[in-house]
Amino acid sequence: MEAVTTWSLLVLTLPTENATARMRFWRALKAKGCAVLRDGIYLLPYTEAREQMLRELATAIAESGGTAHLLRAPSLDAAQETEFRLLFDRSDDHAQFMLTLKEARKTVSGQSAADLTKLLRRLRKDYETIAAIDYFPGDAATRAEAAWQDFIGLVDTVLSPGEPHSAERPIRSLSVSDYQGRTWATRQHMWVDRVASAWLIRRFIDRDARFVWLTSPGACPASALGFDFDGAVFTHVGERVTFEVLVVSFGLDKNPALLRLGEMVHALDVGGAPVPEAIGFEAVMAGARERAADDDQLLDEMSRVLDSLYTHFVSTTKNRDERKRS
Repeated sequence: MEAVTTWSLLVLTLPTENATARMRFWRALKAKGCAVLRDGIYLLPYTEAREQMLRELATAIAESGGTAHLLRAPSLDAAQETEFRLLFDRSDDHAQFMLTLKEARKTVSGQSAADLTKLLRRLRKDYETIAAIDYFPGDAATRAEAAWQDFIGLVDTVLSPGEPHSAERPIRSLSVSDYQGRTWATRQHMWVDRVASAWLIRRFIDRDARFVWLTSPGACPASALGFDFDGAVFTHVGERVTFEVLVVSFGLDKNPALLRLGEMVHALDVGGAPVPEAIGFEAVMAGARERAADDDQLLDEMSRVLDSLYTHFVSTTKNRDERKRS
C-alpha cells in the first residue's frame, strides 16, 4: 500500500453579495490545484506551507462575508487514498502542454531572438504552473519534463549554435598578469554566457583584450584564447558555465557581486535557481542582439548593462552583509 496521505480540507461558503470576491477566491483555489470533493469542499495534500495558504484564504473569505473551516485528516484506507489521488491527476494537462510544445517546435527556426525569448518565457511559465500543482507526478510528468528539456535544447541550438558540452577537468588557478593584451575568441552572434564572459575579461582580467568573433569553433586562430565552445581554453567545466569558470580561474570568486552575476548567467544559460534580475537582462539582451550591427557593437551595448548590474549587485551584497553584522 502507498503511504497514507494527510489531507487539508477547506469547507466554505463563498459570499453571495460579492461576485468579484467569489471569482477571486475560486481562481485562487484553482491556481493552487485544489481538488473539489463536492460543492464548497476543497482538498489538498497537506504540507505546512499549503495549509498556511488555505488558512489565509479562509480568513479572507470570512472577512468578505463568507464562511470557511479548515480541517486536516488522513485517508481512511487504500481505496480512499487512490480515489483522492486520482482527483489530482495532471496527465491531461501534461499531454496538452506536450501538444503545445509540438506546435511551437514548428515555428522556432523562423523566429527572432527576441521572439524566441518571449516564447520560451511563456512556455516555461506554463510548464512550471502545471508542475507546481502536480502533487503526485507519474509517467506523464516524466514525459512532459523530457519534452520540455528537449524544447529548451532546441531553442538554445537556435540562439547559441555550438553551445559547449561540459568538460570534466580541474580548474587551474591563473594569474591576471599573464593574460594581458591577448586575443580572445568566441562564437559570433553572442548570447548570455559569451557576452558576460567577454565583459568579465575586459573589465577584470585583460583591459586591453582584443576579440575575434568566430563563424565556427574550428576557425579559432592558434594564437587566440578561445572561450565558450568545445575545446576552448575556457569553457563549461562540471556544473559551471564559462563565466563562472573564468571567475574561479582568475581568483575573482571572493567578489560577491561577481558571484551574483554568475548565478544570473548560470540560470539563463543552463537553468537553475531563479535570479530576479535574469528576466530583465534576458529581454535587454534579446533586444540588443536584434539591434546590434555586429558583436563589437553588441558587446559595447551590453557592457553598459553589465556595468550597471554589477554596481547593483555590489550595493545589494554590501547592504546584506551590513544587515548580517548588525
